[in-house]
Amino acid sequence: MASDAAELAAGGSRLAGPAGSAEPGWPPHGRSPLLWAGLRRIVQEHQQDRTAPRVLDCGGGSGGLAVPLAVHGAVVTVVDVSVDALATLTRRAAEAGVSDRVTAVQGDAEFLADLVPAGAFDLVLAHDVLEDVPDPVLVLRQVAEVLRPGGMLSVVAANPVAGVLARALAGDLAGALVALSRPAGPDDTVGTLTAQCRAAGLEVRSVEGLGVFTDLVPGIELDRPGALATLADLESAVAGRPPYRDIAARLHLQARRPAAG
Repeated sequence: MASDAAELAAGGSRLAGPAGSAEPGWPPHGRSPLLWAGLRRIVQEHQQDRTAPRVLDCGGGSGGLAVPLAVHGAVVTVVDVSVDALATLTRRAAEAGVSDRVTAVQGDAEFLADLVPAGAFDLVLAHDVLEDVPDPVLVLRQVAEVLRPGGMLSVVAANPVAGVLARALAGDLAGALVALSRPAGPDDTVGTLTAQCRAAGLEVRSVEGLGVFTDLVPGIELDRPGALATLADLESAVAGRPPYRDIAARLHLQARRPAAG
């Protein structure tokens, strides 16, 4: 459930989609347009084969992504430790008319292989998961096991670099120094996330920044005509370009389980 607030912090509440992206339900309320666009592309690729993509959302909580993905044609399983969150997921799915496309499973991502079948999913979401487990590579290996050959993984993690930068720009220099001195976590750098996925046998396809400039722009500036659309275009232009990507509020990595043979 932490992903809901975290994606809002990455700009999901302030940005519409890039120019020309207007579409009912695009993106789901409070979600990063860049993140949602990447997930939609994967879903649409499977729909071209006239098959409903099978999605596993680890720690998906109350269905902030699961229900919209089901509405767009995916069959989604959500694994979460919270009974209350899964109850909310079930209610939301019923309200959206997709109860037949959403399955709730109570459990922990660290025991994923015991909760869902091997090789069963086209896409696995691990958003705000790796920073909360003691052994991220172990979880990623289990993710690889439940992905079908050629299936995709979406990882979203907070970027500590952005936390230091935001505190410094806000004038909280002591807070920035404290944040800088904290021990490096599993989501500390693009290189760390990439190495963890490779150690689990996954092929990293892309790493993008979510919210590079959004939290740095004064709110009053976004009241100007066209400012939100321009900011969305700017975010889209720099999402995959270092060094801009490396100061984003959040990092979005996509990886692939190698195809059989």
